[in-house]
Amino acid sequence: MKNLLIAASLLAAASTSAFADDITGKLVLYTSQPNADAQATVDAFTAMYPDVEVDWVRDGTTKVMAKLRAEFEAGAPKPDVLLIADMVTMEGLKKEGRLMPHEGANVSAYDPAIMDKDKSYFSTKLITTGIMYNTNAPMKPTSYKDLLKADAKDKLAMPSPLTSGAATIHMTALTSNPDLGWAYYEGLADQGANPKGGNGGTYKAIAGGEKLYGFVVDFLPIREKLKGAPVEFVFPEEGVSAVTEPVAILSTAQNTTAAKAFVDFLISEDGQKLAASQGYLPAHPGIQAPEGFPARDQIKLMAFDPAEALEKDQANKMKFTEIFGG
Repeated sequence: MKNLLIAASLLAAASTSAFADDITGKLVLYTSQPNADAQATVDAFTAMYPDVEVDWVRDGTTKVMAKLRAEFEAGAPKPDVLLIADMVTMEGLKKEGRLMPHEGANVSAYDPAIMDKDKSYFSTKLITTGIMYNTNAPMKPTSYKDLLKADAKDKLAMPSPLTSGAATIHMTALTSNPDLGWAYYEGLADQGANPKGGNGGTYKAIAGGEKLYGFVVDFLPIREKLKGAPVEFVFPEEGVSAVTEPVAILSTAQNTTAAKAFVDFLISEDGQKLAASQGYLPAHPGIQAPEGFPARDQIKLMAFDPAEALEKDQANKMKFTEIFGG
């Protein structure tokens, strides 16, 4: 219902927009958003720009990129706009010259650390990874180092960086932290951690009591706690990593006018309110966080350099495999 109300308000706003009439035609979007979120995003955008027809394709980031790579190879990339999980993938596309900068985009309200300085891609939300624990657990962790304590021995679950983009970014952020480093991941291995699968499986293992502690993306335990699940999510004192669901315009885009409007919508206050209504932490610091989240200024993001992460990606995954096995 919230999404419908936001879409209706955007439609009203569009009627007074001087340039809504100029934005028309077909817009092709490739996205890794969940289906319901993608549909709500498209509905809100087309409420604002009713003369744009959005043709969207949805899959996980890895599969979206495989499809797009095949199109690159064939010399016929279809999307105008890409809305996927992480900045590292965008950084790779930028390095290849696949992205079109949107120099007119207004990012003045945002933390520069989550926006590309060349305006080639734009973060639209913060999906952070911290610590989740079962409320029946004997310890209430406040630091990543708490998971190295005896209480957590053989009770850890975590997604694998070989499967999950969020887990990859979390690993990069933690191992780049001088107080944690690779010694921390070696400590997790000594604790019996066996990283596998994605965030959904990790959530289920901890919520079900099979395990008691682990790393997971914020919205799973925060949403389910509100429904009565025996779980808590901790924003550790060292900070959290984040995937930011960036949006970008491809350099081969056919409808650049509509593509720029789509980007502008996502990073506008209305677009950020939509993200919050979907249960995500908005990237815009002035938009109220959803129920269950602390205020935005209470959340500390760990340092993360997407260009450096791209450069080190394969070496980091090899190091991870050495510690935990494939």
